[in-house]
Amino acid sequence: PNLMMVIIAGKALVYVAEMFSYNFSLIEKLSLNFNMVLRGEVWRLVTFLFVPDTTTPIALLITLYFYYFIGHGLELAWGDFKFNVYYLFGTVGAIAAAVLMWAVFGIGYATSSYLNLSLFFAYAMLWPNTQLLLFFIIPVKIKYLAWFSAAVCLFNFIFGGWMSRFSIALSLVNFLIFFGGDFFRRAKREITYFKARQTWKRNNTNWR
Repeated sequence: PNLMMVIIAGKALVYVAEMFSYNFSLIEKLSLNFNMVLRGEVWRLVTFLFVPDTTTPIALLITLYFYYFIGHGLELAWGDFKFNVYYLFGTVGAIAAAVLMWAVFGIGYATSSYLNLSLFFAYAMLWPNTQLLLFFIIPVKIKYLAWFSAAVCLFNFIFGGWMSRFSIALSLVNFLIFFGGDFFRRAKREITYFKARQTWKRNNTNWR
């Protein structure tokens, strides 16, 4: 129960501990490095989930609040079991990305960034018209932020290195399992609507 709160609390504790770990990087010791896992540091297969995604206090607070907002919403909608399964699939995908990197290049790293992004995508699929305040000022529907994030993922997948490609493809596998069919149908519907609207605007302009 309350898995997202456990993840958030863990990230906060690791961030605070890192601030006081002089001459020693706790984050480095907890990150997912499959080469070190093979040397016996198996805790990395779990502790990488608690590594913070940012290094500044304000950004950390905003990020953790956002994780709580979307994670708690999914937990209420799905129940603890389904949410935990979704998160587990994403975790296994992130680990698989590190293993694949190690098998191909001899160095296997992975983070929880795309795993956490999969939570955002799931929330956007369930409540696409929820409004967020961008920069705490501009109201934006969450579906538009999700489409923008998806475009960034696609750009990184095409033009990024193999580490990014493996991480994106495998860390988001949970989203594809849960929402794959609905996502592609919704994408097709949005594209069709956009084309129809552009055609109407063009015809209306010509008529004038």
